Amino acid sequence: MRKKKRSEDSGFNVWRSYSDMMAGVLLLFVLIMCVTLFQAQKSYNESIKERDEKIALQEQYTAEILAQQNALDEKDVKLSSQSEQLDKQKKLLAELAAQLKQQQSDLDEKTSMLATQQKKIDNIIGVKADVIESLQQEFSKNNVSVDIDPQTGALTLNASVLFDYDKAELTEEGKAELSNILPIYCKVLLQGDYKKYLAEIIIDGYTDTDGDYYYNLELSQKRSLAVAEYLTEIRENFLNAQQISELQTYLTVNGHSMANPVLDANGNVDKNASRRVEVKFRLKDDEMIDELNNIMTSENN
Repeated sequence: MRKKKRSEDSGFNVWRSYSDMMAGVLLLFVLIMCVTLFQAQKSYNESIKERDEKIALQEQYTAEILAQQNALDEKDVKLSSQSEQLDKQKKLLAELAAQLKQQQSDLDEKTSMLATQQKKIDNIIGVKADVIESLQQEFSKNNVSVDIDPQTGALTLNASVLFDYDKAELTEEGKAELSNILPIYCKVLLQGDYKKYLAEIIIDGYTDTDGDYYYNLELSQKRSLAVAEYLTEIRENFLNAQQISELQTYLTVNGHSMANPVLDANGNVDKNASRRVEVKFRLKDDEMIDELNNIMTSENN
């Protein structure tokens, strides 16, 4: 009986040992699987982390590239805008250069014209100065004392000598004075050197400031006309036929009433001096000289 019992116990022990071994193997397998899974999970996590880092780095690179691209695009836009502005500025400079060239051309033309006009002015001024000098010399040579303006050549005659007060008929004394003065004045102006420049021989009558303007206007006109008529009466004594005809072309008579009165040193009207007759001449280009002088004066201002 005892022997049979040991045989059963031995079989049970073998089976238990086998079970223990299989349990150990299973446990080892489980441990290996756990370790493997842990390693796999760790590797997976590291892979995921590496992937995320690469993705983040890629996104950063992409953002930097996009930023650089945007910066380049902005630079391109700026360069394009600057290029357009440069083209506009070049066009504007070209237009300004063309305008400047035209202005320079106009300036050169005006300079040339002014030079020509200045030459004419100098010539006319020279002629006027020569005429005035010739008049002064002729009056001096003939011992005739006259009041002649050294700048304009205007000859002033005292109306108190030529006319009685408030009258327009020449006195004998006035005729005698005119006989000494007018021939010299007209002969100098009508000589060949000056005649081609002559535009007018003018006789202007003036009164003092007393009385009515229109009455004085008529009186001044009658007095200047009386001088002109006396000149036509005596012209044959000192002028040839051609000069007589020319004198009629040049002679102009005006009455100015009480305009342009003569003032004394204190600024008061000198009535005796204001009653006068002026004989003067105008050269053909005197108006041009006055106009150019006005233009130059306005430009300088």
